[in-house]
Amino acid sequence: MDRHVAFDRLHNFRDLGGYRTDDGRTVRWRLLYRSDSLGKLADADLDRFHALGVRTVIDLRYPWEIAARGRAPQLDGLTWHNLSIEHRPYDQATIDPALDPWRYLADRYAEVAEDGVAELRQALAVIAAADAPLVFHCASGKDRTGLLAALLLALLGVDEEQIAADFARTELATERLVADWRVLNPDRELLWPGYGRAPEAVIRHFLADLTEAYGSVVGYATARLGVDEALTARLRDRLLTS
Repeated sequence: MDRHVAFDRLHNFRDLGGYRTDDGRTVRWRLLYRSDSLGKLADADLDRFHALGVRTVIDLRYPWEIAARGRAPQLDGLTWHNLSIEHRPYDQATIDPALDPWRYLADRYAEVAEDGVAELRQALAVIAAADAPLVFHCASGKDRTGLLAALLLALLGVDEEQIAADFARTELATERLVADWRVLNPDRELLWPGYGRAPEAVIRHFLADLTEAYGSVVGYATARLGVDEALTARLRDRLLTS
């Protein structure tokens, strides 16, 4: 089944179904999606979006990003949650090219994992409670979205190899994400050559850091997010094949 869903203005909308879990099940198709900003949905895209049956949207951006760039269309039957998991903003366009970029991004993810505890826990609860297809997104569908996807897949029992491969699929959208940035910032110079990139190394650094600090990714979710066995069971029951 095709993981990427094509839209005119969305570049990174994809299905999280099909990944294998440690108990022999798989993540259900056409139930859980990740994306770049739904504020970009064009009129020509709405019929395709409707056809997916999405009834819940989790927007991981800052409120000021939403005010500047728009939010998901206010469609009948669509519930929208703004859960800004990142609390320390930074500008990826101006990252020092001399830095190790993937270590730098993983360190920003670590900040989100510590700062955004309440929002991450709420996002997982919303996903567990949804009774129809759901999509979560940030601006590019890369960093904040990639972090939540990694945590969720780990809780579902998906191994690191598949999590890293899913994260790196954003690389297929990098060229279009860079083009969007240039259109939105015609008077700025893109200083960081890695803008829009999402190599596996970033998420592997992040997962290794959580494992070192908490014993495992699940250990982090339990100790810091307060994810208990009941929530994990609800996520697995809802999102995995029987």
